Amino acid sequence: MTDHALLLVNLGSPASTSVADVRRYLNQFLMDPYVIDLPWPVRRLLVSLILIKRPEQSAHAYASIWWEEGSPLVVLTRRLQAAMREHWPHGPVEMAMRYGEPSLPSVLQRLASQGVRKVTLAPLYPQFADSTVTTVVEQARQVVAEHKLALEMAVLRPFFDQPEYIDALVESARPYLQQDYDHLLLSFHGLPERHLKKLDPTGNHDFQAADCCKDSSPEMLAVCYRGQCLRSAQLFARQMGIPDGKWSVSFQSRLGKAKWIEPYTEARLDELGKSGVKKLLVMCPAFVADCIETLEEIGDRGREQFVEAGGEELVLVPCLNDHPQWVQALKTLCEKAD
Repeated sequence: MTDHALLLVNLGSPASTSVADVRRYLNQFLMDPYVIDLPWPVRRLLVSLILIKRPEQSAHAYASIWWEEGSPLVVLTRRLQAAMREHWPHGPVEMAMRYGEPSLPSVLQRLASQGVRKVTLAPLYPQFADSTVTTVVEQARQVVAEHKLALEMAVLRPFFDQPEYIDALVESARPYLQQDYDHLLLSFHGLPERHLKKLDPTGNHDFQAADCCKDSSPEMLAVCYRGQCLRSAQLFARQMGIPDGKWSVSFQSRLGKAKWIEPYTEARLDELGKSGVKKLLVMCPAFVADCIETLEEIGDRGREQFVEAGGEELVLVPCLNDHPQWVQALKTLCEKAD
């Protein structure tokens, strides 16, 4: 049976570190209404202002972490794709990027032209957000409808609390956590608080609460990104046997002046450095592949900030990337997709 493809989808990357390529990528990314959820004219004006200076700054950041083979995110996703080919017996395994290349529309059309009749779409995001999961699923459905592709589609749902994902996190991080360290910071990607509020079925959920979604209904947790991040962190720390007080959660990558979910990673790095923490481990469990947000934002700028605040060593724990246990976990999760 070769007509059931697996399609791994990640965020994307500029084609190169040139300012022009970075500007093109940022424009596509930021003009997505699921990313900046403002009316088109306002979004266009805002993005145009961002694109005056941001591409040059981002190009410098990308250049500092770029590999000989290309973008770390793309290279690592390709490695995962190659590993998954050995574990997915149902058909081809492909990869696509929501922004940049290879594009999701082009890969779906190619699969349909090759006679594939079913695709398991796997957005590589453990926790749910409109700006990650929804935009991938909606673009895929739009492509299938517009081009009248004869494709049945199953979708991998967010797996933030699935044992396979937590087990893979534990095994991939174990070598780092078996060493001496003072504190573990689990830094998740941030989101504007309004992204969570507009999905809130209760209308009055406290997205800044320290125990966000701890006792919430399954319906609330299903749309609460912050609650899902906290649940992932709690399950990981419990399974790893890390005592309370030796780990904490934060949120990184703020953009603009809107209120984002807290605590902010930048603030936590300062607090930890000033509080006497000397060796800090940082994990980024919202990402399954290392990228500019992990390698540059945490591994370079975050390390510098922590040392300036009084710390001595920041160790970035790699993402799952193509770790064998993650490959097996992803195969199991994808085979349960519906």
